[in-house]
Amino acid sequence: MKTFLLTFTALVLASSVSVLADNWPHWRGIGGNGVASNASPPTEWSDTKNVKWKVRIPGRGSGSPVIWEDRVFVTTAVPAAGDQSEAAAANPGQGRNRGGRGGSQLQNLQFKVMCFNRKDGKLLWEKIATEALPHQETHSTNGFASASPCTDGEHVYAHFGSRGLYCYTMDGTLVWERNDLGQMETRNSFGEGSSPTLADDKIIVPWDHEGQSSIFALNKLTGKTIWKTNRDEPTCWATPLVIEHDGQQQVIMNGQTCARSYDLETGKELWRCGGQTERPVACPVAADGLVFVGSGHRGSFLAAFRPDGKGDIEGTQHVVWTTNRDTPDIASLLLSSGRLYFHKGKTGILTCVDAATGKPHFEASRVSGLNSLYASPIAAGGYIFSTDRSGTTVVIKDSDKLEIVATNSVGETVDATPAPVDNELFIRGEQHLFCISK
Repeated sequence: MKTFLLTFTALVLASSVSVLADNWPHWRGIGGNGVASNASPPTEWSDTKNVKWKVRIPGRGSGSPVIWEDRVFVTTAVPAAGDQSEAAAANPGQGRNRGGRGGSQLQNLQFKVMCFNRKDGKLLWEKIATEALPHQETHSTNGFASASPCTDGEHVYAHFGSRGLYCYTMDGTLVWERNDLGQMETRNSFGEGSSPTLADDKIIVPWDHEGQSSIFALNKLTGKTIWKTNRDEPTCWATPLVIEHDGQQQVIMNGQTCARSYDLETGKELWRCGGQTERPVACPVAADGLVFVGSGHRGSFLAAFRPDGKGDIEGTQHVVWTTNRDTPDIASLLLSSGRLYFHKGKTGILTCVDAATGKPHFEASRVSGLNSLYASPIAAGGYIFSTDRSGTTVVIKDSDKLEIVATNSVGETVDATPAPVDNELFIRGEQHLFCISK
């Protein structure tokens, strides 16, 4: 009997490990391409169907959830107790429009990190990183907690831009904070939103704005600056991508002036290429020896680069192919199975090209149900998931042909990129965090 119980226990533990097999530690997942290689979430759901749990998130934020084993992390900005604007902020849809400038009246906010139990959605802990009055307004469709957290399984990092970067243990103990990096003055007071990226012993923090732009590498265990490199770039909302080429790790960063690469160890610029459009937001992706960077506001540009160039590589053999049509604005590129997917501007018009050559599989195809996208497309289980600001997610096959499989909605605004892990999909809406599962 004892032997049976030991065997049964071992089987149960093995089964539990297989159920929680993967993580989503960064807003674009492992590798930064938006792909969950081993995940197989549902392709159909609603605000009630295939919803394992949903919990209300106070305040406002559009940072994506990140998942490590049994924990789900999100950030938010909540009106401080007693603030006269608290009632209005409890209804975050009030006073907002789809494309307007000028956010709500500035108010004191508590910038929070929240940790939920992945199994049932129960709140495990929440911490107020800081309480502050933002120094600058934000876009009406943007909040003050737009950057996504990231984690390495030992610590979780919450970035609130000008309000600081905070490192916690997985149980919520503050390890260090950096609130001395400065204040961003973003273009047209559109607000902040770039997320940091973890690589080895470093956390890479982008800092592009209308003042002196830069990019930092901080020691992830202490928060101390390892290097800082100034950038001649105006406001950019992109997130860095770290790749390895020929034994050297590079930090790839979008920019209005140039797409650039930096040496991860020293911060030295390795190569750059012009051609990008105004106020870039979309983040790079990379695979099979190529890096892809694009932008699509007031112009259109996307290029595939070989990361072995030096200096200015524009017009050289290091630029493998380019396109100036239908490139993405806010939603980032998706690279899956040798196919590069991207939406035109902020629209539901989708293009899929061969990543190696740039030749289209299908191009400028209208996807019914998608009209305005902030969330980036993701790939999991042989499918592509594209989410509209209305809360509608259209699921298509990850293939050379456009084939719609399902159209779903959680019934509220979604600006954050969903996170697929194992057989679940985590969607951070304007008011709730959803765990979608069969």
